[in-house]
Amino acid sequence: MLSEGEALISLLSSQSSPQVHTQTPAHTRDLVLDIQRLRTHYFLEKGTVKALDGVDLQLKRNSTLGLVGESGSGKSVTARSIMRIIKSPPGKIVDGEIWLHRDSGNGTRKSVDLTKLDPRGADIRNIRGKEVSMIFQEPMTSLNPLHTVSRQIGEVVRLHQNVNKKEAEAVALEMLQKVQISDAKTRLKQYPHQLSGGMRQRVMIALALSCNPAILLADEPTTALDVTVQAQILDLMQGLKDEFNSAIVLITHNLGVVSQMADHIAVMYFGKIVEYGTVQDVFHNPQHPYTVGLLQSIPVFGKKSHSKLVPIRGMVPSATTTIQGCAFAARCPYASAKCQEPPPLIESNGHKVACWLAQS
Repeated sequence: MLSEGEALISLLSSQSSPQVHTQTPAHTRDLVLDIQRLRTHYFLEKGTVKALDGVDLQLKRNSTLGLVGESGSGKSVTARSIMRIIKSPPGKIVDGEIWLHRDSGNGTRKSVDLTKLDPRGADIRNIRGKEVSMIFQEPMTSLNPLHTVSRQIGEVVRLHQNVNKKEAEAVALEMLQKVQISDAKTRLKQYPHQLSGGMRQRVMIALALSCNPAILLADEPTTALDVTVQAQILDLMQGLKDEFNSAIVLITHNLGVVSQMADHIAVMYFGKIVEYGTVQDVFHNPQHPYTVGLLQSIPVFGKKSHSKLVPIRGMVPSATTTIQGCAFAARCPYASAKCQEPPPLIESNGHKVACWLAQS
Protein backbone atom coordinates (compact mmCIF):
# COMPACT_ATOMS: atom_id res chain seq x y z
CA MET A 1 0.00 0.00 0.00
CA LEU A 2 1.43 3.40 -0.97
CA SER A 3 2.24 6.00 1.69
CA GLU A 4 0.65 9.45 1.46
CA GLY A 5 3.87 10.97 0.21
CA GLU A 6 4.44 8.20 -2.33
CA ALA A 7 0.87 8.45 -3.56
CA LEU A 8 1.29 12.18 -4.01
CA ILE A 9 4.62 11.86 -5.81
CA SER A 10 3.20 9.19 -8.12
CA LEU A 11 0.56 11.69 -9.23
CA LEU A 12 3.10 14.37 -10.14
CA SER A 13 4.04 14.73 -13.78
CA SER A 14 6.06 17.11 -15.92
CA GLN A 15 4.35 16.10 -19.13
CA SER A 16 2.91 18.89 -21.24
CA SER A 17 -0.82 19.39 -20.88
CA PRO A 18 -3.54 21.06 -22.91
CA GLN A 19 -4.51 24.64 -22.08
CA VAL A 20 -6.89 24.74 -19.12
CA HIS A 21 -9.81 27.13 -18.81
CA THR A 22 -8.62 30.36 -17.16
CA GLN A 23 -9.96 33.77 -16.30
CA THR A 24 -8.48 37.06 -15.06
CA PRO A 25 -10.66 38.54 -12.28
CA ALA A 26 -10.01 42.20 -11.47
CA HIS A 27 -10.30 41.71 -7.68
CA THR A 28 -7.53 39.10 -7.27
CA ARG A 29 -4.47 41.36 -7.21
CA ASP A 30 -3.16 40.10 -3.85
CA LEU A 31 -4.92 36.71 -3.72
CA VAL A 32 -3.22 33.43 -4.54
CA LEU A 33 -6.15 31.24 -3.47
CA ASP A 34 -9.89 31.92 -3.38
CA ILE A 35 -12.22 29.17 -2.15
CA GLN A 36 -15.94 29.72 -2.69
CA ARG A 37 -18.86 27.61 -1.38
CA LEU A 38 -16.71 24.47 -1.24
CA ARG A 39 -18.57 21.28 -0.39
CA THR A 40 -16.75 17.95 -0.08
CA HIS A 41 -18.87 14.96 0.89
CA TYR A 42 -18.14 11.31 1.65
CA PHE A 43 -20.85 8.91 0.57
CA LEU A 44 -20.82 5.98 3.02
CA GLU A 45 -23.24 3.10 3.57
CA LYS A 46 -24.35 4.53 6.93
CA GLY A 47 -24.93 7.99 5.51
CA THR A 48 -23.36 11.01 3.86
CA VAL A 49 -20.57 12.80 5.70
CA LYS A 50 -20.57 16.49 4.81
CA ALA A 51 -16.90 17.04 5.63
CA LEU A 52 -17.02 20.50 4.06
CA ASP A 53 -20.38 22.20 3.79
CA GLY A 54 -19.95 25.60 2.14
CA VAL A 55 -16.44 26.81 2.95
CA ASP A 56 -15.25 30.26 1.83
CA LEU A 57 -11.58 31.16 2.29
CA GLN A 58 -9.10 33.60 0.79
CA LEU A 59 -5.31 33.45 0.98
CA LYS A 60 -3.08 36.41 0.16
CA ARG A 61 0.46 36.19 -1.16
CA ASN A 62 3.28 36.09 1.41
CA SER A 63 0.81 35.58 4.28
CA THR A 64 -0.10 32.80 6.70
CA LEU A 65 -3.66 31.64 7.35
CA GLY A 66 -4.24 29.59 10.50
CA LEU A 67 -6.98 26.96 10.19
CA VAL A 68 -8.11 25.79 13.65
CA GLY A 69 -10.84 23.66 15.19
CA GLU A 70 -11.45 20.32 16.89
CA SER A 71 -10.70 17.02 15.19
CA GLY A 72 -13.31 16.27 12.54
CA SER A 73 -14.06 19.92 11.79
CA GLY A 74 -12.82 19.63 8.20
CA LYS A 75 -9.35 21.19 8.35
CA SER A 76 -7.40 18.38 6.67
CA VAL A 77 -10.20 17.77 4.15
CA THR A 78 -9.89 21.42 3.13
CA ALA A 79 -6.20 20.93 2.33
CA ARG A 80 -6.81 17.65 0.52
CA SER A 81 -9.59 19.25 -1.52
CA ILE A 82 -7.21 22.01 -2.62
CA MET A 83 -4.63 19.39 -3.63
CA ARG A 84 -7.38 17.31 -5.28
CA ILE A 85 -6.27 14.17 -3.45
CA ILE A 86 -9.66 13.31 -1.93
CA LYS A 87 -10.03 9.53 -2.08
CA SER A 88 -12.82 8.78 -4.53
CA PRO A 89 -14.93 6.83 -3.86
CA PRO A 90 -16.28 7.58 -1.30
CA GLY A 91 -15.19 11.24 -1.28
CA LYS A 92 -16.20 13.84 -3.84
CA ILE A 93 -16.24 17.62 -4.27
CA VAL A 94 -19.93 18.15 -4.95
CA ASP A 95 -20.02 21.94 -5.22
CA GLY A 96 -17.93 25.08 -5.04
CA GLU A 97 -14.84 26.58 -6.63
CA ILE A 98 -11.13 26.66 -5.75
CA TRP A 99 -9.48 29.46 -7.71
CA LEU A 100 -5.69 29.40 -7.97
CA HIS A 101 -4.42 32.81 -9.05
CA ARG A 102 -1.07 32.94 -10.84
CA ASP A 103 1.16 35.64 -12.29
CA SER A 104 1.53 35.13 -16.02
CA GLY A 105 4.03 37.90 -16.77
CA ASN A 106 3.65 41.48 -18.06
CA GLY A 107 1.76 42.40 -14.90
CA THR A 108 -1.20 40.16 -15.76
CA ARG A 109 -2.72 37.33 -13.75
CA LYS A 110 -4.58 34.20 -14.75
CA SER A 111 -6.74 31.96 -12.63
CA VAL A 112 -7.81 28.36 -12.82
CA ASP A 113 -10.61 26.61 -10.92
CA LEU A 114 -8.99 23.47 -9.49
CA THR A 115 -12.36 21.77 -9.02
CA LYS A 116 -12.77 21.64 -12.79
CA LEU A 117 -9.53 19.69 -13.30
CA ASP A 118 -9.30 15.90 -13.51
CA PRO A 119 -7.75 14.74 -10.17
CA ARG A 120 -5.46 12.41 -12.14
CA GLY A 121 -5.04 14.60 -15.20
CA ALA A 122 -1.89 16.30 -16.46
CA ASP A 123 -3.07 19.80 -15.52
CA ILE A 124 -3.43 19.13 -11.79
CA ARG A 125 -0.24 17.03 -11.75
CA ASN A 126 1.66 20.03 -13.08
CA ILE A 127 0.25 22.12 -10.22
CA ARG A 128 0.88 19.69 -7.34
CA GLY A 129 4.33 20.14 -5.91
CA LYS A 130 5.19 22.98 -8.25
CA GLU A 131 2.59 25.63 -7.39
CA VAL A 132 0.76 24.08 -4.44
CA SER A 133 2.55 21.72 -2.06
CA MET A 134 1.66 20.01 1.19
CA ILE A 135 3.33 18.89 4.40
CA PHE A 136 1.42 15.90 5.77
CA GLN A 137 0.77 15.25 9.46
CA GLU A 138 3.16 12.34 10.02
CA PRO A 139 6.44 12.34 8.05
CA MET A 140 7.25 8.74 8.95
CA THR A 141 4.19 7.50 7.06
CA SER A 142 4.38 10.16 4.35
CA LEU A 143 7.96 9.51 3.29
CA ASN A 144 8.68 6.32 1.36
CA PRO A 145 10.71 3.98 3.60
CA LEU A 146 12.22 2.22 0.57
CA HIS A 147 13.94 5.26 -0.97
CA THR A 148 16.66 7.60 0.21
CA VAL A 149 16.07 11.24 0.99
CA SER A 150 17.99 12.22 -2.15
CA ARG A 151 15.78 10.14 -4.42
CA GLN A 152 12.53 11.37 -2.92
CA ILE A 153 13.36 15.07 -3.13
CA GLY A 154 15.20 14.67 -6.45
CA GLU A 155 12.23 12.93 -8.07
CA VAL A 156 9.94 15.88 -7.39
CA VAL A 157 12.56 18.32 -8.69
CA ARG A 158 13.05 16.36 -11.92
CA LEU A 159 9.31 16.12 -12.48
CA HIS A 160 8.89 19.89 -12.46
CA GLN A 161 12.24 21.28 -13.57
CA ASN A 162 14.33 20.66 -16.65
CA VAL A 163 17.29 19.13 -14.80
CA ASN A 164 19.16 15.84 -14.86
CA LYS A 165 19.67 13.46 -11.95
CA LYS A 166 22.92 15.08 -10.80
CA GLU A 167 21.43 18.56 -10.89
CA ALA A 168 18.33 17.36 -9.01
CA GLU A 169 20.57 15.91 -6.30
CA ALA A 170 22.33 19.27 -6.02
CA VAL A 171 18.95 20.96 -5.51
CA ALA A 172 18.06 18.36 -2.86
CA LEU A 173 21.33 19.07 -1.04
CA GLU A 174 20.67 22.80 -1.18
CA MET A 175 17.17 22.35 0.24
CA LEU A 176 18.44 20.20 3.12
CA GLN A 177 20.93 22.93 3.93
CA LYS A 178 18.15 25.54 3.82
CA VAL A 179 16.12 23.54 6.35
CA GLN A 180 19.24 23.40 8.55
CA ILE A 181 19.82 19.66 8.61
CA SER A 182 23.28 18.88 9.97
CA ASP A 183 25.70 16.98 7.70
CA ALA A 184 23.30 17.31 4.74
CA LYS A 185 25.47 15.25 2.37
CA THR A 186 25.25 12.24 4.66
CA ARG A 187 21.50 12.66 5.23
CA LEU A 188 20.87 12.61 1.47
CA LYS A 189 21.97 8.98 1.34
CA GLN A 190 19.95 7.90 4.35
CA TYR A 191 16.46 6.40 4.61
CA PRO A 192 13.61 7.91 6.66
CA HIS A 193 13.95 5.39 9.50
CA GLN A 194 17.55 6.53 10.02
CA LEU A 195 16.45 10.08 10.82
CA SER A 196 14.97 11.57 13.98
CA GLY A 197 11.42 12.94 14.03
CA GLY A 198 12.65 16.51 13.73
CA MET A 199 14.89 15.62 10.79
CA ARG A 200 12.08 13.80 8.99
CA GLN A 201 9.87 16.86 9.44
CA ARG A 202 12.61 19.03 7.97
CA VAL A 203 12.92 16.64 5.02
CA MET A 204 9.17 16.94 4.42
CA ILE A 205 9.49 20.74 4.41
CA ALA A 206 12.46 20.53 2.03
CA LEU A 207 10.49 18.24 -0.27
CA ALA A 208 7.44 20.51 -0.18
CA LEU A 209 9.49 23.64 -0.95
CA SER A 210 11.89 22.08 -3.45
CA CYS A 211 10.07 23.63 -6.43
CA ASN A 212 9.33 26.98 -4.76
CA PRO A 213 5.52 26.63 -4.61
CA ALA A 214 3.29 29.68 -4.30
CA ILE A 215 1.17 27.93 -1.64
CA LEU A 216 2.28 25.61 1.16
CA LEU A 217 -0.38 23.58 2.99
CA ALA A 218 1.06 22.59 6.37
CA ASP A 219 -1.12 19.98 8.09
CA GLU A 220 -0.03 19.78 11.76
CA PRO A 221 3.64 20.31 10.82
CA THR A 222 4.86 20.07 14.44
CA THR A 223 2.84 17.06 15.63
CA ALA A 224 4.74 14.75 18.04
CA LEU A 225 7.78 17.05 18.14
CA ASP A 226 9.22 18.36 21.40
CA VAL A 227 8.87 22.03 22.20
CA THR A 228 12.43 22.96 21.21
CA VAL A 229 12.23 21.27 17.81
CA GLN A 230 8.73 22.67 17.30
CA ALA A 231 10.02 26.22 17.74
CA GLN A 232 12.86 25.54 15.30
CA ILE A 233 10.46 24.15 12.66
CA LEU A 234 8.14 27.16 12.98
CA ASP A 235 11.01 29.62 12.71
CA LEU A 236 12.27 27.69 9.69
CA MET A 237 8.89 27.78 7.94
CA GLN A 238 8.55 31.50 8.60
CA GLY A 239 12.01 32.21 7.19
CA LEU A 240 11.47 30.08 4.08
CA LYS A 241 8.07 31.71 3.49
CA ASP A 242 9.71 35.10 3.41
CA GLU A 243 12.59 33.86 1.26
CA PHE A 244 10.39 32.20 -1.36
CA ASN A 245 7.51 34.72 -1.02
CA SER A 246 5.12 31.82 -0.44
CA ALA A 247 1.73 31.76 1.29
CA ILE A 248 1.01 29.21 4.03
CA VAL A 249 -2.17 27.53 5.23
CA LEU A 250 -1.28 26.31 8.72
CA ILE A 251 -3.58 23.59 10.02
CA THR A 252 -3.22 22.98 13.75
CA HIS A 253 -4.93 22.45 17.11
CA ASN A 254 -2.32 24.60 18.80
CA LEU A 255 -3.62 28.14 19.21
CA GLY A 256 -0.25 29.22 20.58
CA VAL A 257 1.38 28.25 17.29
CA VAL A 258 -1.27 30.15 15.36
CA SER A 259 -0.72 33.29 17.45
CA GLN A 260 2.99 33.23 16.52
CA MET A 261 2.72 32.29 12.85
CA ALA A 262 -0.57 33.42 11.33
CA ASP A 263 -1.75 36.74 9.97
CA HIS A 264 -5.40 35.62 9.81
CA ILE A 265 -7.34 32.83 11.52
CA ALA A 266 -10.27 30.78 10.26
CA VAL A 267 -12.12 28.79 12.94
CA MET A 268 -13.88 25.68 11.61
CA TYR A 269 -16.69 23.66 13.14
CA PHE A 270 -18.58 20.77 11.58
CA GLY A 271 -17.42 21.52 8.05
CA LYS A 272 -18.01 25.28 8.09
CA ILE A 273 -16.13 28.48 8.85
CA VAL A 274 -17.72 29.98 11.98
CA GLU A 275 -15.28 32.86 12.53
CA TYR A 276 -12.58 34.55 10.47
CA GLY A 277 -10.37 37.56 11.11
CA THR A 278 -6.92 38.83 11.92
CA VAL A 279 -5.01 37.22 14.78
CA GLN A 280 -5.59 40.30 16.91
CA ASP A 281 -9.34 40.40 16.20
CA VAL A 282 -9.97 36.72 16.89
CA PHE A 283 -7.75 36.43 19.98
CA HIS A 284 -8.69 39.72 21.63
CA ASN A 285 -12.28 40.07 20.45
CA PRO A 286 -13.72 36.59 19.72
CA GLN A 287 -17.35 36.79 18.59
CA HIS A 288 -18.41 33.15 18.21
CA PRO A 289 -19.09 31.12 21.38
CA TYR A 290 -17.07 28.23 19.93
CA THR A 291 -14.00 30.46 19.50
CA VAL A 292 -14.48 31.75 23.04
CA GLY A 293 -14.64 28.16 24.27
CA LEU A 294 -11.43 27.21 22.47
CA LEU A 295 -9.59 30.14 24.00
CA GLN A 296 -10.94 29.48 27.52
CA SER A 297 -10.02 25.80 27.47
CA ILE A 298 -6.26 26.24 27.02
CA PRO A 299 -3.80 26.90 29.86
CA VAL A 300 -1.64 30.02 29.85
CA PHE A 301 1.79 29.10 31.13
CA GLY A 302 3.56 31.63 33.32
CA LYS A 303 0.31 33.33 34.31
CA LYS A 304 -1.01 32.87 37.84
CA SER A 305 -4.73 32.23 37.97
CA HIS A 306 -7.04 30.75 40.57
CA SER A 307 -9.81 30.10 38.05
CA LYS A 308 -10.26 26.69 36.49
CA LEU A 309 -10.10 26.00 32.78
CA VAL A 310 -13.53 26.03 31.13
CA PRO A 311 -13.98 23.07 28.78
CA ILE A 312 -16.48 23.13 25.94
CA ARG A 313 -19.35 20.98 27.08
CA GLY A 314 -20.71 18.10 25.01
CA MET A 315 -19.22 16.41 21.98
CA VAL A 316 -18.87 17.17 18.29
CA PRO A 317 -21.98 15.79 16.50
CA SER A 318 -21.67 12.54 14.56
CA ALA A 319 -20.32 13.14 11.08
CA THR A 320 -23.45 11.66 9.49
CA THR A 321 -25.86 13.80 11.54
CA THR A 322 -28.04 16.20 9.58
CA ILE A 323 -28.36 19.55 11.38
CA GLN A 324 -30.75 22.17 10.05
CA GLY A 325 -29.68 25.12 12.20
CA CYS A 326 -26.44 26.06 13.93
CA ALA A 327 -24.29 22.96 14.42
CA PHE A 328 -22.84 24.34 17.67
CA ALA A 329 -26.23 25.13 19.25
CA ALA A 330 -26.40 21.89 21.29
CA ARG A 331 -23.11 22.81 23.02
CA CYS A 332 -23.61 26.57 23.19
CA PRO A 333 -24.51 28.22 26.54
CA TYR A 334 -26.20 31.07 24.65
CA ALA A 335 -28.37 29.00 22.30
CA SER A 336 -31.90 30.27 21.60
CA ALA A 337 -34.84 29.42 19.36
CA LYS A 338 -33.24 31.53 16.64
CA CYS A 339 -30.40 28.99 16.43
CA GLN A 340 -32.76 26.53 14.72
CA GLU A 341 -31.99 28.53 11.58
CA PRO A 342 -28.47 28.37 10.07
CA PRO A 343 -26.67 31.68 10.75
CA PRO A 344 -24.98 33.34 7.74
CA LEU A 345 -21.32 34.35 7.82
CA ILE A 346 -21.58 38.13 8.27
CA GLU A 347 -18.58 40.44 7.84
CA SER A 348 -17.87 43.62 9.80
CA ASN A 349 -14.57 45.44 9.20
CA GLY A 350 -12.95 42.25 7.91
CA HIS A 351 -14.09 40.18 10.92
CA LYS A 352 -16.54 37.44 9.88
CA VAL A 353 -18.82 35.56 12.28
CA ALA A 354 -21.57 32.99 11.75
CA CYS A 355 -23.61 33.45 14.92
CA TRP A 356 -27.01 35.00 15.64
CA LEU A 357 -25.72 36.27 18.99
CA ALA A 358 -22.99 38.32 17.34
CA GLN A 359 -25.48 39.73 14.83
CA SER A 360 -28.11 40.79 17.38
